[in-house]
Amino acid sequence: CGLKDHLPERTWRHLDSMQFKTFLHCRIPRSECPTHGARTITVPWAESGSQWTLLFEAFAVLVMEQVASLNKAAKLLGVSWKEAQTLRKQAVRRGLARRSIDEIEYVGIDEKSFGKKERFITVLTDLTGERVLDVAPSKSSESAKTVLTVIPEEVRQEVQAVAMDMSAAMEKACREELPAADIVYDKFHIEKHLSDAMGKVRAREHKRLMAEGIPIFKRTRFLFLRRKERWSEKQRAQYRDIKREFGATRFSQSRIGRMWAAKESFRPFWNYVSKAWAEKFFRHWYFWATHSRIPELIRVAKMIEAHLDNILTYFRHGITNAFTEGMNSKIQEIKSAARGFRNFENYRIAILFYCGKLDMRPQK
Repeated sequence: CGLKDHLPERTWRHLDSMQFKTFLHCRIPRSECPTHGARTITVPWAESGSQWTLLFEAFAVLVMEQVASLNKAAKLLGVSWKEAQTLRKQAVRRGLARRSIDEIEYVGIDEKSFGKKERFITVLTDLTGERVLDVAPSKSSESAKTVLTVIPEEVRQEVQAVAMDMSAAMEKACREELPAADIVYDKFHIEKHLSDAMGKVRAREHKRLMAEGIPIFKRTRFLFLRRKERWSEKQRAQYRDIKREFGATRFSQSRIGRMWAAKESFRPFWNYVSKAWAEKFFRHWYFWATHSRIPELIRVAKMIEAHLDNILTYFRHGITNAFTEGMNSKIQEIKSAARGFRNFENYRIAILFYCGKLDMRPQK
């Protein structure tokens, strides 16, 4: 093809030279194709439509990976916040285009707070690859379907299990989009229900005992929520004081003591290798819990029993949502560094940038 003309001069930001901003100027030629008409030549130093050179974009990705705040990264790069956001968005676009989702064995799905008024997002993670696959607004069944369809249909058929909390909406979406996958209710979510029940029982009984002039359970909230083997020396001393002043027998027969014993005695359930033995253990524990005359404990025990099938799948796959919860903590750090997000798409881009394990650097 022959030369047609040259476009008006364009400018690209390049890497700084001795602390001075450096710009590349060029009038890009256009060719005349008999079949397709005028076509603009692709330049070797930048991507199509970009206002930065490949080297500058690669450096920008490196800076933003190390600096959590986009404002600070923009200052280091000498660009505006809007330009830094565009650079990050282009980096994520490149990473998603290169990302491979050929084989996924286990996934996790969870919700995370987005902002005020109880707004949530749905986060899908690849538990094997330890990466965030996608994020969708709200925590509805439709949002769960949206993130699950990021996985190619043929790969979805091969997913063995999905870890999640006891959300009917998410379970419905997983049943539809991952027909061959088992539902595994997260064990940490189960333990959280027991801990919440423990907290309610302790608060109620403490209030009743305080009315009788017995302050022995004051400031013991974290004592009964924490595992005994993880107690600090101060907490061990606090427990000894309770047994000495309140009475060991009286404590073991009190609702706080019985609730605490039930919570702690449930822990060995997760150590079983056999599903059958785990179910047998649970039946014994369930009988004890439902005859405890502690409403909070009975409620949790019946909830576990109602969802037991999807809890026992843990012994087949051994997965939890621990990685997803860890990602939620990292997402919270991203949110804090940005002082919150008004725009969901910017929130999604930031999450995928830092948690997606994407190959985002431009290549020649």
